[in-house]
Amino acid sequence: MDMKDIDRINTLYHKSQAIGLTPEEKEEQTRLRKEYLAAIRANLRGTLNNTKVKYPDGRIVDLGVKYGGKKPKN
Repeated sequence: MDMKDIDRINTLYHKSQAIGLTPEEKEEQTRLRKEYLAAIRANLRGTLNNTKVKYPDGRIVDLGVKYGGKKPKN
């Protein structure tokens, strides 16, 4: 997802608020929003897969291994 697509999402939103959208534009808006959400979820998953939590007792838990299906390093 690049800035061109995000700008198009915003344009379609503002047009829907002002005058409404054609059926084709509604479909495009729905498709672009789904792509945007998928990109956000993938970004968040990548961040969480590379996050480690250190507990007060000293143990470190790799969230990617615990929840993300990442293989543990031995």
